[in-house]
Amino acid sequence: VASNAFVATTLAAAVASILWPSLEWILHGKPTVLGFCSGIVAGLVAITPAAGFVGSGAAVAIGALGTAVSFFAAMRLKHILKYDDALDTFGVHGVAGTVGTILTAIFATSMINPNIQANLGGLIGNGLWVEQAKAMGITIAIALVGTLAATAITKAVLGLRPDSEDEVAGMDYLDHGEVGYRYEEN
Repeated sequence: VASNAFVATTLAAAVASILWPSLEWILHGKPTVLGFCSGIVAGLVAITPAAGFVGSGAAVAIGALGTAVSFFAAMRLKHILKYDDALDTFGVHGVAGTVGTILTAIFATSMINPNIQANLGGLIGNGLWVEQAKAMGITIAIALVGTLAATAITKAVLGLRPDSEDEVAGMDYLDHGEVGYRYEEN
């Protein structure tokens, strides 16, 4: 099971590392190193719930689907819904994790991991998707409550955004007393 998890993890990340920059190339005219790295992370996050329960083909599918949906969330959905996610945390981690959790229920098999009850492995006609949905719901609830609490505390203590003048002046100097970037006119 452990060696299978290693292979599944490697395959999902490899497929994702190629897919994200390929989508950038197709849609934006050039791939980026950030896209390569974002793809790897999306593939790793998507395969995490499934790594010890799926075969190689399923790992490739989970890496590809998790990455494609994450790409859409990070590149399009963020702008459509107008939420601020500078690091694409939701678009990559949240979306890929959700896709991976759902796909685990579809692709998990007792042929890979004999600890799965025979009636829980395989396609949608099983009960695993119900358990995965419960776990996903609990995870989303905990993340949402934690995020709202952390946001409320941060807002009360520090505020959520700097003044626009401070932001233009440069937060490196204002917060740390150092200049992070120098602009010199020629």
